[in-house]
Amino acid sequence: MPHPTRTPSPLRVLMVSDVYFPRINGVSTSIETFRSDLVAAGVKVQLVAPAYPEPHETPATWRVASRRVPFDPEDRLMQRRPLARTLGALAGAGVDLIHIQTPFAAHYAGLRTARRHGLPVLATYHTHFEEYIGHYLPLLPRPLLKGIARRIARQQCNGLDAVVVPSLAMRETLHGYGVTAPLYILPTGIPIAHFAAGQRARFRTRHGIPEHRSVALYVGRVAFEKNIAFLLEAMVHAIQRRPELLLVIAGEGPALQGLQRMAVQLGLADHVRFVGYLDRGTELPDCYGAADVFAFASKTETQGLVLLEAMAAGLPVYALARMGTRDIVQPLRGAVSAPDAPVDFGHGLAELAGDRARLKALAAAGRGFAAEWSSPERAQQLANLYRSLVRPAP
Repeated sequence: MPHPTRTPSPLRVLMVSDVYFPRINGVSTSIETFRSDLVAAGVKVQLVAPAYPEPHETPATWRVASRRVPFDPEDRLMQRRPLARTLGALAGAGVDLIHIQTPFAAHYAGLRTARRHGLPVLATYHTHFEEYIGHYLPLLPRPLLKGIARRIARQQCNGLDAVVVPSLAMRETLHGYGVTAPLYILPTGIPIAHFAAGQRARFRTRHGIPEHRSVALYVGRVAFEKNIAFLLEAMVHAIQRRPELLLVIAGEGPALQGLQRMAVQLGLADHVRFVGYLDRGTELPDCYGAADVFAFASKTETQGLVLLEAMAAGLPVYALARMGTRDIVQPLRGAVSAPDAPVDFGHGLAELAGDRARLKALAAAGRGFAAEWSSPERAQQLANLYRSLVRPAP
């Protein structure tokens, strides 16, 4: 009789990150998206992340005691000894690989644990830190900060078995730093169907936005490095040509109060609406569906996941093609590459928002492009990378 086919045991991955929900950012979203789909790819993920003061419920997550980070009230720093104990216990119970998600306490503890237990270790390089760091340490010379950021990135990456980057631009950047570890381009995928189901009228009714108003939308952290001040400056010029245009800013962050004041100072009180954080499962799809164009000016993205979410919702993208957003904008499938000057950006935004035929064509093209970035396919690619790194049993 033929022997029955045995299903291979799931790959056991220990993931460690300095950020996760309830902290909302692209890293948290990426981890959750991959975790949800890796199960179907035969991968069991155990995540170690900081404990936060806010209540949170996340399955298969080990929370480590943490303290507040100076000058950064949103983030937490995991305590060294509890982190080492937690990682050591989980690794000792049996895992095949360690995946580091952030370059702070998680990186050093994850690397030490992997080497101690003879496990392969890789990291995802989510953030272009040399561009971010100057916003949070403004008193130090920027060239000095950039040099430090590059040196740390090079040393960290070259100590790993592999590095995942979300875009071609980020791979080129790390190569330029002198990173010699293998670099794999693997963007975070998106749940296509989820963002295609938004209800335009429901969001507009809830927020008192008349149907006749054209809406440009920004979604993301309201942080200095996102270049949202540029969008406000551009709106001054956009409303000169399209007075009914409204910019909706969805998100929270450290720059919120300053941007709210700036909007008033620029005379944009009736043309900018800050709607705060929106739940990804219920409110955000409606927000995408309620807008007419997605406006984005960040120059520091390693991927630009929100652009793909907008496209999946049928929302044309008008954005700067810089860093990671180049891979999404430059194919010009559902996206328009915007000029890097507030006057020209604003005039182009106003023109696009009023061109219904072009918006319809861009929406159709964007849906097709976004479909190529589905999250299950990306998770399978990550699972294949995991398996290529795991040493066969002797």
